[in-house]
Formats: sequence, structure tokens, C-alpha cells
Amino acid sequence: MTNHSDSIDPTDPIDEPAVTLRTPAELADALPYLLGFRPENSVVLIALQGPRGRFGGRVRLGIPERAEDWPAVAEQLAQCLVSGCERRSVRPDGVVAFLCQEPGGSAGDTSGLSGRQVMERLRPLAQTLRTACGDLDIPVLEAVCVSDGRFWTYCCPDQRCCPADGTPLPPAGTSVLAAATAYAGRQVGPDQGKLRARLKPWRTAAAAAQESALHAAAVALVPRILDEGGHDEVAEETLDLARRLMARLAAAPPKPDLLDADLQDDELLAHDEAAAVILGLQDRTTRDRAAEWMEGQEARSALRLWRALARRCVGPFYEHAAAPLTLAGWVAWSLGDLIEGQEALTMALAADPHYTFALLLYPVCGADDDPEPIRRILRGERAQREPESAVAEGASTTDDASQHLGAVDHLSPAVSAAASVPTGSSRPVGPDVGFGADAGTGAGAPTEPEARTDTDIGSAPRGHRRRSRPSARTTRPSGGAGTGPRNRRPAVRRDTRSDQ
Repeated sequence: MTNHSDSIDPTDPIDEPAVTLRTPAELADALPYLLGFRPENSVVLIALQGPRGRFGGRVRLGIPERAEDWPAVAEQLAQCLVSGCERRSVRPDGVVAFLCQEPGGSAGDTSGLSGRQVMERLRPLAQTLRTACGDLDIPVLEAVCVSDGRFWTYCCPDQRCCPADGTPLPPAGTSVLAAATAYAGRQVGPDQGKLRARLKPWRTAAAAAQESALHAAAVALVPRILDEGGHDEVAEETLDLARRLMARLAAAPPKPDLLDADLQDDELLAHDEAAAVILGLQDRTTRDRAAEWMEGQEARSALRLWRALARRCVGPFYEHAAAPLTLAGWVAWSLGDLIEGQEALTMALAADPHYTFALLLYPVCGADDDPEPIRRILRGERAQREPESAVAEGASTTDDASQHLGAVDHLSPAVSAAASVPTGSSRPVGPDVGFGADAGTGAGAPTEPEARTDTDIGSAPRGHRRRSRPSARTTRPSGGAGTGPRNRRPAVRRDTRSDQ
């Protein structure tokens, strides 16, 4: 967990060598290292602070499909960036903007377009971003489009250095910044497509069997959940089964390759077991008790289970994925993986835009707030219900919780206080926003140290000089055996899980 009370004194000596970013090419290459992952179909704003132009806060949002939404999104992003920096008493002095979209991407009809055509299509968005930031008296010093392995700058008209056909991106991992980032102990996490692939529903022959199991579970469990006498019984059955599945997963260490790890987890769950837990989690009180598995090895096993259940919400049960996706986002965030947390919560709201638990967590996770206040509440609830259970000291009282959390009608009392969400809201409150301590550059990859990058902008022609110095000062921690499933069906290798 990031300790947000820590900060870096700018007068402290920094041992790492400075890295100078002089051109748009170096800026484009730096983006994955600044965010901690490779963005796709995204608009990103990164603040520059101080006379030397250090990188500060950053905001990211998916590019809206409709061009008529771009002005509102640009205004929201600019305001979000400024307000986030001002919360840390450092107003941006400039902004660098990035537009990342591949031909055939999901934002608008880009099928059949070249990278240059995608760049031209996004030019009005770049101009709108520059205008929105300018209205707040913050200049956009550089705007870069990345598409189809090339990059363009919207700010430099000189084709001698910025040709109309774009410039190829340097090979990944070969730049000076890549070397400095690796030296600092930080790695770039999976791209967004790979993160989503771990959470997307199956598209194989196994999906039909899982759908049948979900139908059978719905017929058996929904009447009992709705019945006052059977509700508590189903809740206990669901949580007990989930604990057994977590123990089974914990007994099988995950494989290094993400796809192989997910396939292994899929094979450890039977269709009827997964269906029973998915249906049981549709009850809010059951789901909130499952959210208490948020720390240590228990959380790591729970995260594997929530991912596996999200993949099994197939066919007409896609909306049911909101529960396991939200739990996956919460646990990933609690374990220190801000990137997967944001992605899972975004997918939860795509599955069900009205899912209040996801609406509750989305803005606070997106703002890179400390999850500890929510953890204290859940620890307190667990301690009251299970006095003998081992929970961390200092569980929050209701009065303490109310200062950080606000009531939401459609959640159980424990989680209803977890954040403030407008009543009746049916969409995310804001974009993905990240500000590390000392207005850093965002979270690193899971279990890897988080690097902060100080950046200077010198007086090179066209404002293309950048100097950065990565520093790994803050770390984020990562996120009993049972018997095998009774009707296990080997999972089919999900080649279709690649992002489409």
C-alpha cells in the first residue's frame, strides 16, 4: 500500500542519473513507463510542474466513441488534472497530452484506417484538449498521437523533424528511459488488452456448459435468496463454497505466464461450483462479506477466484459479472495494484452501469486514494461478526468511517459508507485519475516498486527537451488445500481471449 503521508523533498539528493527526453519520440516511448502499463484507446494528460517541468499527476480516460462527447470529456479531464494536483498544493505549469488508438479500435469507426488517418481523426480532440487546458491557464506544451507503431505531434508543423507519415516508435525497452526505469527496479505491467483478457467471459465450447450450469443455479438459488427463510442459508453456503475454492487455488501456485495461470485456475473450478458462487454473490450482503477477503494470502487467493468467476459470466449472465469484477477491482486495489483495480472496476460498470458498489469504488480507486479507511471498516464488521477472527488492530469506528465514507442506499451497512456517490448515479463519476505521493506518476506493475519520475523541460527548439530521473522510493505490495471439483471439465485454451 502506498503511504500517502510520505513525500519526496525536492532538495534531497537523487542517486539515479538524470534522463533527458528531448523529442516527441522519447515522450511517446516514455508513456508506458510513466503510467506503469501500455495504454490502449486512451487519452492521457500528464502535468508538468515547476520551472524545470517535472512530471506530476496524470489522468487517463478511454476515448469516447462519439466526437460530440469530446469537448465535455476534454473539459472534465483538464479540471480533474488540475484539482488533483491542487489537492497536493502543486498547480500544473503545463501539460503533455497523449492520444493512443490503434486502427480498428473501439472508439468510433476506425476499421480500415491507417495510423495517419487515425491521427487526423483525433486532431479535433487534441485541439479540444489544448483549448480546455488553456481555459484553465495551463498550456499544452506537447500533444502526441500514438497509433499503428508510429507517433505524430500535433504541436510541431516542421516536417523535417515531424513528418506527415509519422515516425516509427523505437523498439520497446531499448531507450535510455527504459534502462533507467529497469535500473530503478520498476517494470511495465501488462497492456490493457491483456488485463481485460483475464476478466472477459469465455468464448469457447466450455462457455455452453457454464451457461447451462448458471441456468440451473438460478432456478435453484434465486427463489431461496428471495425467501426470507432461505436467504441466510444461501449466503453461508456461498461463502463456505468460496472459501473451499480459494483454498484449492492457494494449493496450486500460479504459473508465471498469465494465460497459463488463468487456464490452471479455470481447470480447478467445476461449472456448478462457479455458478453457485456467481449467483450467491448477487446478494449484496453476501458480496460485502466476501469483500472482507482483502489482505495477505487470503486476498491473493480471492483475487484469483474473482477473476475466474468473471470469466464464467457467459451469455445472458454477462451482467452478473459486475459482482466478481467489482470484488476483483477492490482486492487488486487493496493489494496495491491500482492498474488492475481501475480496469476491473471499469469493466464492472460496463457490465452493469447501475452497480452501486462499483460506482462507489471507481472514483476513489481512480484517484489513487488510500484504501485503508475502507479496509478498517470491513475489518471492524468482520471482528463484530467473528470476535475470534484475527483482524488488524485499530478497526475503524462508525464515526471515524463516516468522515471518509458516505451512505449509499443500495449497499449493506458495512460498505454503504465506503465512499460518497451521487444517489441514482448510473455511470462512473470521473476518469481514471492517479496521483502518487509528491504528485508522482502513478502506480507501477503489480508487486514491483513504484518509480517516481522528475522531468525537466529545457530550452531546446520547439520545447522538445525533457529531462527525467526515475527514482524507486515507494513500493506497492502485490495482491488450505481442498479437493478437486466433482465435475471438472478441462478448460479449452482461450485463444479468443486476446483483446478484440
